[in-house]
Amino acid sequence: MLPPREISPRLILASTSPFRKALLTKLGIAFATFASEIDESPLPGENPEQLVRRLAVAKARAAEEQFTEALIIGSDQVACIEGNILGKPGSRQRAIEQLQSASGRSVDFYTGLALLNVATGRVQCVCELFSVLFRPLSQAQIGRYLDAEEPYNCAGSFKSEGLGIALFEALHGDDPNTLIGLPLIRLIDMLRAEGVQIP
Repeated sequence: MLPPREISPRLILASTSPFRKALLTKLGIAFATFASEIDESPLPGENPEQLVRRLAVAKARAAEEQFTEALIIGSDQVACIEGNILGKPGSRQRAIEQLQSASGRSVDFYTGLALLNVATGRVQCVCELFSVLFRPLSQAQIGRYLDAEEPYNCAGSFKSEGLGIALFEALHGDDPNTLIGLPLIRLIDMLRAEGVQIP
C-alpha cells in the first residue's frame, strides 16, 4: 500500500475518535487529528439535525486557531428514536435502557459533517441521515452484547463497526460510513470542491 498522499493545504480531523480516524485513512491522504473540546449539550428547542450541524461546525472552528492553512473536518452524531435524542449512555444501566428501547424499532442516526477552509473562511456543512432497524432483543442478548463491547461512550449503546452489527435487522442510508460517524461520500464531494482530488 502506498503511503498517505500529502495535500496542500493540510487536512485536519477535529476528532480523536479512532473510528473516524480509521474511516478517513481509507481516502489515502495524510491528515492530523485535533481534540476539539466543546459543550455538546443541545440548545433549547434544537432538533437533532440542527444540533449535529452546529456541533460539527463548532468542532472544526475549535481547531481553527491552531492551523492557519488547513482544511478542518468536524463531525458529530446523535441517535434518535421518534425524535428523542438518545445520547451516549455513560453507564451499563443506561445502555440496557437504550437497547431495550431500540429493540424491534427503527433508530435514526443524524451525522453532521463540516469542512472549514481556514484560509478562505468557507464552511461546507451537511447532515446525513442513516436508519437502523434493530432485531427484537432479549435481556440475555443485551447483557451478552454489553459484556462483549462495553459501548458506554457510543451514541445508541452499540458499535456498528464491531459486534453491534449482530443487533441489526436492516440498514437504510446512502453511505454505511455515516453510521460509524464520518460520511465519506459527502466528504469526498466537499474536498473536491476545495480542489482536493480523490483518488
